[in-house]
Amino acid sequence: MTKSLGPKEASCRIYTQKEGLLSAVAHDLELECQNFRIELDEGSGLVEAHFEAPSLKVVTAMVNGHPSPVLSASDRQKIEHNLQKDVLHTDRHPKIHFRSSQVVGQGDRRTITGMLELHGRSRSLSLVAERVGPHWQTKVQLHQPDFGIVPYSAMFGALKIKPEVWVVLRVLAQT
Repeated sequence: MTKSLGPKEASCRIYTQKEGLLSAVAHDLELECQNFRIELDEGSGLVEAHFEAPSLKVVTAMVNGHPSPVLSASDRQKIEHNLQKDVLHTDRHPKIHFRSSQVVGQGDRRTITGMLELHGRSRSLSLVAERVGPHWQTKVQLHQPDFGIVPYSAMFGALKIKPEVWVVLRVLAQT
């Protein structure tokens, strides 16, 4: 039996960090994928996940790892526009897809191996999912250039986003 989960039972957050000479005027960001589907095969434990890249939205700016209310609605809109048009090119690459090939482990820890397709490129990915309270959670670092993504940059590179982003996926554990 396959169980299908979406934003009501799970969350997908992406965390970016700034760097560069003018990084003091930029923001680390927390983004959220608002439209996705995760399919769990209860028999094999395998996972398939589909994420809609155009549904990525800014949740908040982060300061020292904590949410900060410094972004206006206009700031959020501009960041989302840049993310869609200049970074992810969602008009050409609207889908992000992960399919596991192996899930091993028991108890409150699983190692999941599979293929991630992002920005038109596929790469193998191995991640660890752990039971955290009522959720299964994984935190994986992605190197944007591995997927042909050029991290956002402005002012001739004096302001830019680090090539590594963190993706945190939380799924409500099934009882």
